[in-house]
Amino acid sequence: MGFEFFWIFLFLLAMQPIMRQKFLEIARQKMIERIEAARGSRVILLVHRQETVSFFGLPIMRYIDINDSEAVISAINMTDKDVPIDIILHTPGGLVLAALQIAMAIKKHPAKTTAFVPYYAMSGGTLITLACDEIVMGEHAVLGPVDPQLNGMPAASILRLTHRKPIEKIEDQTLILADVAEMALKQMKKHLKIILEGRYPDDKIEEISELLSQGYFTHDHPITYEEAKNLGLPVSNNMPSEIYQLMKLFPQPVKSVPTVEYVPLPKKKVRS
Repeated sequence: MGFEFFWIFLFLLAMQPIMRQKFLEIARQKMIERIEAARGSRVILLVHRQETVSFFGLPIMRYIDINDSEAVISAINMTDKDVPIDIILHTPGGLVLAALQIAMAIKKHPAKTTAFVPYYAMSGGTLITLACDEIVMGEHAVLGPVDPQLNGMPAASILRLTHRKPIEKIEDQTLILADVAEMALKQMKKHLKIILEGRYPDDKIEEISELLSQGYFTHDHPITYEEAKNLGLPVSNNMPSEIYQLMKLFPQPVKSVPTVEYVPLPKKKVRS
């Protein structure tokens, strides 16, 4: 009897993390449904946490990737054109391609789009917020520059190197990298202008796209609510308390969890 109890105890101990994760997922879905009912919107979460490999205990940072863009675009496609979209962002950024796909899909959605940034949405996360009609930031939340990075280095810095050093003293590989950096900077500014088009006068679009994409700051420079407001971005600080409650349901994980979540059902506008 004692031996059987020992194995039952081990089984329950092994199942505890799985059950805890399942309870968190259920709680998140219920909170998403609650926010959707209150705002009459489709709520999409794009949340990245540092994870730990269970066997080796090595930290792994999560970023915006193609899987995320596919999931977000799927959620948008399942949303009626007259239903607003609320996207909650908590991310250090990620692949430019994936972030651009999400941003363009949000920009093309006819109904109002709102980005909620309770804590931070850097780089590609900022790119997504710029595609929204409104950006709601927490009191201490930050955005960041969207300047492209190559091999972990700012494209703008690589290009500036070629202007500060005699070309005969620069290796061919660095010159090739500088050429790619120049293309990346031009492409990012072009895409940013497309995302901002229709929301600002042409001179304001030029100012914002130049400042945020061309390497005037370090890539981790925090753009606070006040700075974003002074820049002319459509920001407010009226963060609903439910958003913070929802973020509490994303504790630092010990295993992989989905980074994009939404109620996986078609969303239609409720007719009165």
